Amino acid sequence: YGFINTCLKSLVVEKYGEETWEKLRLQAGVQDSFLTFQVYKDEITMQLVDKACKVLGLPADTVLREFGKYFFEFCKRSGYDHMLRTLGGNLYEFIENLDALHSYLSLSYQAKKILRFWFCLFFPQEMNAPSFRVEKNEDGSMHLHYYSDRRGLCHIVPGIIGAAALDFFNIEISMKIVNQTEEEERTGKKEHIVFLVTQTPLFPCKERNEFSSSSQCLVDSEKQFENQLNKEDLGKAKNASGDRGNSVCPVKKSHWKTLRGIITLGKGKLLRGFDPVYPKTLWIDTKTFCNGLPFHMVFDKELKVKQAGVSIQKIVPGLQTMGICLDQYFRIVHPEVPFTISSIQKFINSQFVFQTRREMMPESWKERPMLELRGQMMWMESLQCMLYLCSPLLRTLHELEERQMHIADIAPHDVTRDLILLNQQRLAEMELSNQLERKKEELRILSKHLEEEKKKTEALLYAMLPQHVANQLKEGKRVEAGEFKECTILFSDVVTFTNICAQCEPIQIVLMLNSMYLRFDRLTTVHDVYKVETIGDAYMVVGGVPVPVPTHAERVANFALGMIMAAKGVQNPVSGNPIQIRVGIHTGPVLAGVVGEKMPRYCLFGDTVNIASRMESHGVPSKIHLSSSAYQCLKYKNFEITERGEIEVKGKGKMHTYFLIRNKSATENEIMGRP
Repeated sequence: YGFINTCLKSLVVEKYGEETWEKLRLQAGVQDSFLTFQVYKDEITMQLVDKACKVLGLPADTVLREFGKYFFEFCKRSGYDHMLRTLGGNLYEFIENLDALHSYLSLSYQAKKILRFWFCLFFPQEMNAPSFRVEKNEDGSMHLHYYSDRRGLCHIVPGIIGAAALDFFNIEISMKIVNQTEEEERTGKKEHIVFLVTQTPLFPCKERNEFSSSSQCLVDSEKQFENQLNKEDLGKAKNASGDRGNSVCPVKKSHWKTLRGIITLGKGKLLRGFDPVYPKTLWIDTKTFCNGLPFHMVFDKELKVKQAGVSIQKIVPGLQTMGICLDQYFRIVHPEVPFTISSIQKFINSQFVFQTRREMMPESWKERPMLELRGQMMWMESLQCMLYLCSPLLRTLHELEERQMHIADIAPHDVTRDLILLNQQRLAEMELSNQLERKKEELRILSKHLEEEKKKTEALLYAMLPQHVANQLKEGKRVEAGEFKECTILFSDVVTFTNICAQCEPIQIVLMLNSMYLRFDRLTTVHDVYKVETIGDAYMVVGGVPVPVPTHAERVANFALGMIMAAKGVQNPVSGNPIQIRVGIHTGPVLAGVVGEKMPRYCLFGDTVNIASRMESHGVPSKIHLSSSAYQCLKYKNFEITERGEIEVKGKGKMHTYFLIRNKSATENEIMGRP
């Protein structure tokens, strides 16, 4: 179930971070989140565990043990702590009742699926939980038998049991595998692991001293009380005990033990012993017993039925013939053991689920789902017989109706009646919870997609406008024009572009320009210059705008050198040779601002723009033409520059210009941004 995978994700995120989880899940090829009640393949969990070992660099047993500890805490945080605490008063009882908890959870989850599929479809997968059997040893240790269909997960058990022992019973335990075999005791191939469990109680120093002094006080009080107890009181106690002995078997106790049960010592802790009393004869007749427990059965070592409740006789009429073999009418569903008295005795602390055999049922039951019974086995040594106290395993009113049974068929004292009715309401709540969880997951996915689309939109917007300008426009603010005292502007165009357009198809021109602009756009990122616009074959960039930087001229110069190199990789569709470009650069002040509302553009204004354009139009193919102001910014920056001399510039008269040849301190790979 998704609950397991969600827990594993939470462990990785909490201890190693979101990035580690993202890396792990991508390697495992699984989704980012899991629905609690959704059934997922075991392979997903196994794949996550395997990749966690590789990503974290830890052995599998360490990862699984850590997962076991965290799973216990995760269950507590998810609201299961009260349920777990009530399983037993000590570790032995806790482990002994784990199977009962698994049975309950299996019942709940299956009922949930029945509701989801409108009570008419077979559920895809049963909740196949592991099984536990515990044996006490004389030295206080225990042997824990662990059975599971899923191989390789046994190291989770020490993590879970260790965390529960420490939290619930304040004891530390060590668990060591003493045997590991293929399952032989039960039907089906299962992994069978035997753990040796040793316990070490933990007492804080103060608590340990209080315990020692309390024990000594108890011994002293016992002696003192016995001395002070007068004979008259003892006589009364004897008489009372004698009267009670007429109806029950007397149990011999010392006077101190009798009275210790009602003496309170210390902080409200009741120190008492308990020994049950039993009647000499059983005060119930056979008919009342069979009516009061309508679903019980008694059978001997040969599985021959000796006694059965009235309701089970009504459903399985064959049981009215005493002496028939029980395994002819029932099969054991849980635990998966052979139907023999020895196997049942070995797992006697487990809950047993019986299912009727279809071929032995009356004709009226042929089309109905088979009846399942759930209960406990009790061995009666004196009779050498087994008592099976059980109830119908019914989850919903629909299941009751399917078997054409009624609430009246179940004994009034049997809580199954209440559970069926209560479960109906609970299932509706679970379905609502599941719907909310699904909606939450859908919203999360939509939110994730929305965030991705937002990033794409922002990337497109930032390609059109500077980021701080775009952010101001998104916030509805007016963007004021800004003056930049010094920046460097570059213009470029394709030589003989008009002739190329006249001799080519439009699509060829588009492909050529796209190939060229993709190269130029990459270089703007390499040299951190701002692309202002492209018009036809003209390409315009600026350095020092919109963010002023002192190295604006060097950045634009290096970008220009990269453009000349990149253009050699773009083919002229007419001649088949590399295209040639002209580049012009000028340095000076500009005014920059956003123009328009429908399609806003970040534009530069001022004479600097005009001069940079003139440098390009009066340039030479495959050369970088510099104005004198650009030359002044670059002449001491390790660039090789040659003088062109005075030329006549349209609208500006005579100007002294230069050609940029190369960067003396940078390689071609550095200019092109290649590794």
